[in-house]
Amino acid sequence: MNVKIVNFLLGKMCYFLAGFMALPVMVAVFYNDQGLKTLFISLALTIGVGYLFCAAGKFDPYHDLITNREGMATVTFTWILLAALSAVPYVLYGALDPFGAYFESMSGLTTTGATALTDIESLPKSILFWRSLTHWIGGLGIIVIFIALLPQISGGAQHLFYAETTGFTNDKLVPKMKNTALVLFYIYVILTLTETILLIFCGLSPYDALTHSFSSIATGGFSCYNDSVAHFQSATVEMIIAVFMVLSGANFSLYYTMMRTGIKTFWKDDEFRGYLLLTFGITFLIMANICLVQGLSPWEGFRYSFFQVASFISTTGFVSYNYDLWPSFAKLCLCILYFTGACVGSTAGGIKVSRFVVLIKTIGVEMKRVLHHNMLYNVEYNKGILPVFLVASISRFFVIYIACMIILSLAVAATGVSPLEAIFGVATCISSIGPGFGPVGAVGNFNHIPAAGKAALSVAMLLGRLELFTVLVLLRKEFWQKTRNW
Repeated sequence: MNVKIVNFLLGKMCYFLAGFMALPVMVAVFYNDQGLKTLFISLALTIGVGYLFCAAGKFDPYHDLITNREGMATVTFTWILLAALSAVPYVLYGALDPFGAYFESMSGLTTTGATALTDIESLPKSILFWRSLTHWIGGLGIIVIFIALLPQISGGAQHLFYAETTGFTNDKLVPKMKNTALVLFYIYVILTLTETILLIFCGLSPYDALTHSFSSIATGGFSCYNDSVAHFQSATVEMIIAVFMVLSGANFSLYYTMMRTGIKTFWKDDEFRGYLLLTFGITFLIMANICLVQGLSPWEGFRYSFFQVASFISTTGFVSYNYDLWPSFAKLCLCILYFTGACVGSTAGGIKVSRFVVLIKTIGVEMKRVLHHNMLYNVEYNKGILPVFLVASISRFFVIYIACMIILSLAVAATGVSPLEAIFGVATCISSIGPGFGPVGAVGNFNHIPAAGKAALSVAMLLGRLELFTVLVLLRKEFWQKTRNW
């Protein structure tokens, strides 16, 4: 692996983060709040760290080649480094200790939405703006936005792009990787601006509208208020945010294809159909349960159940109602969404609906094979036959995902946290959902988790955001051997 290339790219990524960090500095100037000095020092530090990495690195786009190894190393270390730099404002302002701040910033960039803050509203508007902005930076992907906005990185851009994007297919929307990243970025911006405008029309201030759009389009879940979206007490606001959470959970490439071939594109996609079926199926199950048990009206039942299902399946984590008060059946339905997540190519976390679609079809094929030993069956997805190695890789992903959950749950439990809280904490962090149940639930937070537990949960967030293998491959000895050419 060429360490100088990785150092150079890490330095550029620090400059990239500094560019975004200038935005909350301007917010601090506008509101004349106490976060200005903190954010300005953080900005200067980020630029300084970027300069040091660039000085220690070297990259010639005409001669140096970014291989798969440099791509995976750059992506993993970018998320680790930028989470540390993003945590600086929380530490300098005195809002959190270093471990809590790193947990908060990793939660922001990975769009998890879990928080260690006990009183969100006590922070200046500028720092809360930065907190929501970290969602937006990490939602589409730090590397994807980097490729879209900065000059082309020779032919190695594809290794950076594929190391960060989710799913089991690597389809390019347009021939050039930079143009693919630009298409995704434009869709991302359009969705953000559209939701912001609609929320302003509903009576929210431009500040509240933009910060909550950052969080919902990135499927993050950070709010500027302690009681999240419930603060607004508006069914219209909740429905708009819920709809955009569902839209953000769809594969962004479908929006581009829709512009070319029409809305029928969505109904032809196996994953999107499964995504909608799961969303509304769970919504009506919970709606029926809470209406019958708690006596809510059908409209109230739909309002609260649809919002919370949209929040969980898109792995956003916004809260409009204390779902910890729901019956056990309704809460168990939400737990199912810990694992499914939304669609590949979206800003959502989780295992992804497409993998479950393939797994269910694989089980069906295996049942047929038991009855007819000599017949050959194929697993079909979107009217195409999946290669055997791809079906096997999806099965392996499930196994590794569960194994990581078990190991990390044990690590968190070892810090003194109760077993149930450790399991829910890891499940919500590796799936990028944010709130769990009980002390880390709708009205709780992660502040009471010990420092070692926060570190383990930060690892869970990183693994979940980069879908395990991009991070885990760095543990292989041959990854670091100079003689290997990937």
